[in-house]
Amino acid sequence: MTPASKSVYYFGFYLLVLGISLTVAPNTLLGMFQMPPTTEVWIHVLGVVVFAIGMYYVFMAPANHTLFLTITVYARISILFWFIVFVVLEWAPAQLTLFGAADAAGALWTYLALKKN
Repeated sequence: MTPASKSVYYFGFYLLVLGISLTVAPNTLLGMFQMPPTTEVWIHVLGVVVFAIGMYYVFMAPANHTLFLTITVYARISILFWFIVFVVLEWAPAQLTLFGAADAAGALWTYLALKKN
């Protein structure tokens, strides 16, 4: 795998773990970030979606498909943007931006690796 592919591959495992956490024990994860607990089903739904995206990352990364790798950069940067918007609109607590920052850091890692190719 190329360095860019490895960055997406490893980030995919982060998404798998995050997805399982949100699906199985969301309030434990939320509590770690001092976010209020929830009983809504949507956090579990989000966990399933995050897990599915993690599967895409883990299974597609070894293909070294440049377009896929590039799209992940744009998608992960947009996540930080939207999370900031949600916080500014007071729809979400500021801690949500930590998850967006993790996405942006992964995007930067992939972007820089793509530029080296």
